[in-house]
Amino acid sequence: MTISAQPTALITGASRGLGLALAQALAERGWALIIDARGPDALEAARATLAPTAHVHALAGDVRDPGHRAALVRLAHQLGGLDAVVNNAGGLGPSPLPALLDTPLDALADLYAVNVLAPLGVLQALRGELRPGARILNLTSDAAVEPYEGWGGYGSSKAALEQISNVLKAELPQYRVYTVDPGDMRTRMHQDAFPGEDISDRPLPEASIPGLLTLLIGDLPSGRYRAQAMPVTAG
Repeated sequence: MTISAQPTALITGASRGLGLALAQALAERGWALIIDARGPDALEAARATLAPTAHVHALAGDVRDPGHRAALVRLAHQLGGLDAVVNNAGGLGPSPLPALLDTPLDALADLYAVNVLAPLGVLQALRGELRPGARILNLTSDAAVEPYEGWGGYGSSKAALEQISNVLKAELPQYRVYTVDPGDMRTRMHQDAFPGEDISDRPLPEASIPGLLTLLIGDLPSGRYRAQAMPVTAG
């Protein structure tokens, strides 16, 4: 076993956007990283970007796939366990966003598979690799708690993830379990939600990173947080 003496995090969906921005921030702070994403080329480009400053392992695959989750477990075990799991990978659903009564049920089932079942599956698989005091971050959205027209599929999947997180907080008091709304961001997913619209007024993902770092490095209790509204205490 190759045990990392550094704090070690798994970040899913880390080839671009918020996941990559968080990986870069943790790399600069001396963390070892496991990153994954479905696209191998984009993931390799992310790994190459991070490699000069971090001990980083990239594993391409889909978090819905039990075989991929098992491979993540093997890699985490080789590194001696994880101090943080960031369930960032997720899906939006059909674009343009349809009304809930017009949402195809097979598309909704796929959305629940990636936004609800896959994060739970990652945690079920990795439970034996969590180091004492590990942090679990499940990325959510204000659409989980606000009834936005057209966001019924995505929002309800994130609401389900939030309730799963609430139960995990009760069942796993030895860890910090966070649901965190990163806020509006200028990302590909956000552009897909508003096809053809100018979203240049939205902040880049880096605007949410200080809040995420506060959860990963600070001493806040388990709970729900909004990253862009948090007082920043982590260096």
